[in-house]
Amino acid sequence: MQLTDYFWYFKSALSPQFCEEVIRYCQSKEKLLGVTGHYNHPKELNLEQLKDLKQKRNSDVVWVNDQWIMNEIYPYINMANKNAGWNFAIDAVETAQFTEYKKDQFYGWHSDQFEKPYGAEDVSPDGKKIDPVLKGRIRKLSITVLLSDPKDYEGGELEFQYRNKDDPNLPITCLIREKGSAIVFPSFVWHRVRPVTKGVRHSLVIWNLGYPFK
Repeated sequence: MQLTDYFWYFKSALSPQFCEEVIRYCQSKEKLLGVTGHYNHPKELNLEQLKDLKQKRNSDVVWVNDQWIMNEIYPYINMANKNAGWNFAIDAVETAQFTEYKKDQFYGWHSDQFEKPYGAEDVSPDGKKIDPVLKGRIRKLSITVLLSDPKDYEGGELEFQYRNKDDPNLPITCLIREKGSAIVFPSFVWHRVRPVTKGVRHSLVIWNLGYPFK
């Protein structure tokens, strides 16, 4: 699929008060090691698996599914879907992932979209059996909300890889860092979060799903 826009953003869209409230709320909950690939249960990993995981991703996450959070963020997903001309059919949403990146933590190159749609027996990234409404659906749009003030951390840049461009190895850095900014992109677009070199970076990610493209 050829894209004109690989991501769409809304600078400082969400209020500082909302960002701070989300951070406080999520900080009050148990943090788990963020997983990727075929790892779903961070507490069950042995030392070799843990080492392998941390070469690909090193961050701490909290899973939240509160309506007051979704209500604030979801309009930007729909606006980006329309404004960027993607017009993907989306009709479901997964649990939101609050992520904390401390010094030297990162998330390497990856795509949010899985190889096949969710099946009835699949486990979602939060380690739970998937909601039946997700069965047969795939991730189509991802949104990242930047919760931290850019003065509070260094590094942690969100980068995209335009794999159908002339230079597929050239990462495109998203220069949007303002607190409360929302960045929406197709879930199949490869991206990464570079290591944080100072301070702490907080973000919130939500995946939006629909039936496979036709």
